[in-house]
Amino acid sequence: MRPLFIHYPKCGTCRKAAKWLKDNNVEVASRHIVEENPTEKELSAWIDKSGLPVQKFFNTSGQIYKENNLKEVVKTASREELLKILASNGMVVKRPIVVADDFVLVGFNEDEWKEKLK
Repeated sequence: MRPLFIHYPKCGTCRKAAKWLKDNNVEVASRHIVEENPTEKELSAWIDKSGLPVQKFFNTSGQIYKENNLKEVVKTASREELLKILASNGMVVKRPIVVADDFVLVGFNEDEWKEKLK
């Protein structure tokens, strides 16, 4: 199965990641994170598979994160509360995300992507 590439086309990092995928002949299924926002169930599974804490799935440089003071919220909120926030708006979620059968990559780290996707 092809990995799922979740992205926001206007995001510079996402465009860079998409170019990397194309340049390295990595076939993926693409999903626009705003048009098809991840569900709580999906996010929970991806977080578990990634081995990262739920906080790493927040787009900390995003406008919504800053406007809603989510920096403070993520410190004390439960996992369930954080999943609800993430599932409420794709712009809150860090991107790009690559979901494969046995791993999840969050953000674009070229070395990590080379290791996992080539």
